[in-house]
Amino acid sequence: MTETAEIAGQDIILTPSAAKRVAAIAEKQDKPAILRLSVEGGGCSGFQYRFGLADGIESDDIAVEESGVTLVVDDISLDLVRGSAVDFVESLGGSAFQVTNPNAASGCGCGSSFSV
Repeated sequence: MTETAEIAGQDIILTPSAAKRVAAIAEKQDKPAILRLSVEGGGCSGFQYRFGLADGIESDDIAVEESGVTLVVDDISLDLVRGSAVDFVESLGGSAFQVTNPNAASGCGCGSSFSV
């Protein structure tokens, strides 16, 4: 895993592995290589992560770039994921984007929801 975003001096980071996967998906869908991470209420632990390709960067977004790919997070969601790293992991159980969130007090087994 890479260094945490706080150590890197950024609010949030996108790993090279995640950037590579976003670039491949965006190319297949003929969309810009912009990944949006948002946090919504719900899931088994209280909050859940949502990922999707974005058409552009909104005025209230924080944006970070890695290998030509942009990760955007709205300022409200950023309060819950500040200091996190967004990675793409492949394992025997499948492949998925994963958030390593230092603000999460607990999470669920699937890794898609958390509590603070």
